[in-house]
Amino acid sequence: MRRFLLFCSLCPLLTFGQQPKIIQKPVVFDQLRTELSLAYLKKRHNLVQKTPAIKPKMIVLHWTASRSLMGAFNAFNPSVLPSSRRAIAGASKLNVSAHYLVDRNGSIYQLLPDTVFARHVIGLNYCAIGIENVGSNKYPLTTAQLKANEQLVRYLCQRYPIQYLIGHYEHTWFKNTPLWRETDPYYHSDKTDPGRIFMKNIRIALHDLHLKGAPAH
Repeated sequence: MRRFLLFCSLCPLLTFGQQPKIIQKPVVFDQLRTELSLAYLKKRHNLVQKTPAIKPKMIVLHWTASRSLMGAFNAFNPSVLPSSRRAIAGASKLNVSAHYLVDRNGSIYQLLPDTVFARHVIGLNYCAIGIENVGSNKYPLTTAQLKANEQLVRYLCQRYPIQYLIGHYEHTWFKNTPLWRETDPYYHSDKTDPGRIFMKNIRIALHDLHLKGAPAH
């Protein structure tokens, strides 16, 4: 009950505009996750805040590197990283997560309120809404997921001053720009998600929004 009330209290009010069908499936956001999020904002982004909030300017698309919705959800749900994620645990014990999770049939699940901090993209978490898609290089994202991402991005752009839409593999291209706020120049990861073909197709579908991509590199 406490988790449900916290989630509802953090949800922004709905605004006018078409809303895709979104199923609420909140991950744990307890006191520990709150404290770890604030510590991450301070240590990794050099931002001292009283609440783990973000001001969205960007949407980052991902894939989960798995086939299962519940497998992905269960991975995001705990507040603390599992012991298997030692490669990134040195940066923070805060678990990775995202704001949305899209199943292979196009169903959209909201894991966190749009303006609550999630650890999903190095250097840009403080301003980025994350959308995870169930799939991987072995299990490419589906046409249904492409449509769902299009609808969700359009909806989010109605609500927030979104300027950028990028794939996770493009995040390091923001280094040496004012948006990049990772304090450790050696902390990075090489990504391929959600795939170049998926990003090409989503940009074609959303060309009328005139969203920026990552800077040339």
